[in-house]
Amino acid sequence: MSRPIDTDHLERYVAGDDALRDEILTIFHEQVDLLRSRMDINASDDEWHDVMHAMKGASRGVGAWEVGDLCEKAETYIKECEDKQVKREAVVADLKVKLDEVIADADALRDGK
Repeated sequence: MSRPIDTDHLERYVAGDDALRDEILTIFHEQVDLLRSRMDINASDDEWHDVMHAMKGASRGVGAWEVGDLCEKAETYIKECEDKQVKREAVVADLKVKLDEVIADADALRDGK
């Protein structure tokens, strides 16, 4: 079974420095907590796009590709997007599950598992 975080990508990013990896994962966890609190299906289009874009970048930075891909799709749920609220609601539900998995994996990596 593959991990929610691409450890090969992350290891290349930190060049094998475990302390740096742990610091990046801690910062990522903090970003996720902040951005998750701002995931509001009723947000303005600008706010929605900003949150999804920031989450996409943070996720791809650590190799959490599935979350990044969900956020990329969610970025388009603005303006005259058909069924915008329904799509936002569904993607937030999916993101909550995936983010829980990624954060658990980040914590496991920091704990040496």
